Amino acid sequence: MRQAFARLALLLSVAVIACGHAAEPRRLRVTADHRFLEYTDGTPFFYLGDTAWDLFSRLNRDEAAGYFANRAAKGFTVIQASVLASEGGVTTPNANGDLPLVNLDPAQPNEAYFKHVDALVREAAKDGLTMGLLPSWGHYWKQTDKERLFTAASARTFGEFLGRRYREDPVIWILGGDQDISSPEDRAVIEAFAAGLHAGDGGAHLITYHPRGPGRSSDSLPDTAWLDFQMGQSSHGAHDHDNGLSTEHDYALTPVKPTLDGESRYETMPVGFYYINASRLDRFDDYDVRQAAYWSMLAGACGHTYGNNNVWQFWQPGREAQIWANQRWSDSLDTPGAFQMGVLRRLFESRPYQQLVPAPGMLRDAPLSGGAKVRAACARDGSFAFIYSPRGENFTVDRDNLKAARLREIWFDPRYGVSYEVHTTSTHGFQTYAPPTSGRGQDWVLIIEDAAKKWPLPGAR
Repeated sequence: MRQAFARLALLLSVAVIACGHAAEPRRLRVTADHRFLEYTDGTPFFYLGDTAWDLFSRLNRDEAAGYFANRAAKGFTVIQASVLASEGGVTTPNANGDLPLVNLDPAQPNEAYFKHVDALVREAAKDGLTMGLLPSWGHYWKQTDKERLFTAASARTFGEFLGRRYREDPVIWILGGDQDISSPEDRAVIEAFAAGLHAGDGGAHLITYHPRGPGRSSDSLPDTAWLDFQMGQSSHGAHDHDNGLSTEHDYALTPVKPTLDGESRYETMPVGFYYINASRLDRFDDYDVRQAAYWSMLAGACGHTYGNNNVWQFWQPGREAQIWANQRWSDSLDTPGAFQMGVLRRLFESRPYQQLVPAPGMLRDAPLSGGAKVRAACARDGSFAFIYSPRGENFTVDRDNLKAARLREIWFDPRYGVSYEVHTTSTHGFQTYAPPTSGRGQDWVLIIEDAAKKWPLPGAR
């Protein structure tokens, strides 16, 4: 009888979905300690973003479906895209020939364009992806910009339109769009966007702010109640730029809020492209994006955003490149750094990562500046620690931070996601570690943990 009722319940649930009345979508919220994100059922949510700023203006539905499937398979959880795209987003038709606004008027959204946005948001959801939706790129709301379209009044109206339209979809709202607030008028527009979004979706979705880089949302919005988590942009200026410094800054603020780097150095992007006489030949590689990701995570971030210079603008031959694109976007989806972001996520999720807190004090005699800078984080209960050495240089650890009778030590390779168990000991105190290899691109994560936990080796299949 019980099995019969179970089968009936399953059939009824399928019927409900088939009729178009799907179950209540899973919502996101900030954790009780205000350091991380989770679903409302308490399941941790690891924010692993990919930047797809020009998604809605460049791709048709089939192309987008292939892109989403690729990113979901690699472990990404968030796709960051702007409703009004970064370049030509309101004057160049999308793949279907539609413009987003009638007569460039935010009060007159073009229904055909937004049906395409609808389709892509829901296509992403099929792959378990949350859309990080920017209502507008920055130059359309910045009050001193010649391309400005928004006033506070129209931002309120447009925000409410978007909030209402995507109320039931898995989205995170991201204001800003690579721009900072520099006047009361700018602030009024951003406040109006936020108020409109809340009015439209009833406060169902988290809101953050994507600043101009290098910068932090906490600089533009230091005292804002509606900002659910902080977002920085460490940008693309140099190799070895320590983006963990911005994470440290936000981690120390009150009130406490989660923080992450929402735009770090992009794989394949020319280094310091915005500087005069920058070289097109010196480009960030997978090591650069790994270093940024681990530095920020171990400084206290709740997640991380990756980007590829060819992918965010969806460049292909015959299409004008915005920033020195050099490879068709679809051929750039499988670069090493994209795979290695999934490795990052799997490492953190292999342990109760939401217990981690930055632990610089457990490092002794370690490189503390430059490209070899070592960062460490330790669980609040002392059950495990992650220590990242970007250049594979020796470092010394105070193991008294670990609260266990026996300690297990593991080298984790962030390039390939492979673990090597090297030692189990009952001793604590100071210990110097020599990573297996050293030099640029030879980064390693040391895991020290309570052997009694018997956690599986990260990366083991």
